[in-house]
Amino acid sequence: QLQASGGGLVQARGSLRLSCAASGRTFSSYAVGWFRQAPGKEREFVAVISYNGGSTYYADSVKGRFTISRDNAKNTVYLQMNSLKPEDTAVYYCAAKSSLHPYYSDSHYHYWGQGTLVTVSS
Repeated sequence: QLQASGGGLVQARGSLRLSCAASGRTFSSYAVGWFRQAPGKEREFVAVISYNGGSTYYADSVKGRFTISRDNAKNTVYLQMNSLKPEDTAVYYCAAKSSLHPYYSDSHYHYWGQGTLVTVSS
């Protein structure tokens, strides 16, 4: 079970850190990704991290601004979001899968959190 948190209202160029807390002893064996869905748009890939944190991948739209990390001792994955833009406004979801690749499509993820809303004002 995954629980996403940390969303909120922030001004453009501000920062937020999202957390994805997991229950279960096998969390450290799963790759975890973040997706987002803006109003009227399809859900899109944001970032993913491998089970041990050794590999990370980002969507071009967030590269250089967002950083994904994990602390397996705390069963938590983080998404640090800096230099936020109004177009980053969306509901953000975390999801887990047993292998890292392929990571881009949400259809490959087995477990999903409930989502947390991020609103960036201009």
